[in-house]
Amino acid sequence: MIKSKEIWRKTAILAIAGGLAFWVVNFAISRTPIAAEYRAALSISYFPMLLEALLGGLMIGFCVSYFLLRFFDKIPTRNPILKSVILSFIILIVVTISIGGPSSFLATGNVLRYFLIGTMINVIRIPALGIGIGCLYDKVAKRAMPFSR
Repeated sequence: MIKSKEIWRKTAILAIAGGLAFWVVNFAISRTPIAAEYRAALSISYFPMLLEALLGGLMIGFCVSYFLLRFFDKIPTRNPILKSVILSFIILIVVTISIGGPSSFLATGNVLRYFLIGTMINVIRIPALGIGIGCLYDKVAKRAMPFSR
């Protein structure tokens, strides 16, 4: 029971860090003309988009953080930043297929252009989330390093 509470506390801390990294990158991208064109083509309002980006970043951050903490030893490589980026890229593929594709097909006339713009935005902000989680992982997880004698 104590271990269960501990993993959820660590997951929440990492998810908040990853969600904030996601949101900051999203905010920076949203100030560009290409993002304004993308929002106009898909009829996305600016301020609700910022709130949705924060909530979406927290949800993705929660998934990446949980799987990183739960399956740390099963993910290839030793570096926690690379591990969280690998998990982030898996999420990126899922998001691109499940959300990016259908929204481009249903809302715009120039499907390929807006699908690629949306994908490129996600290619920037989702790995930023993974990097944020990976950088904080060692501090939160407090992995015990073996003593050398």
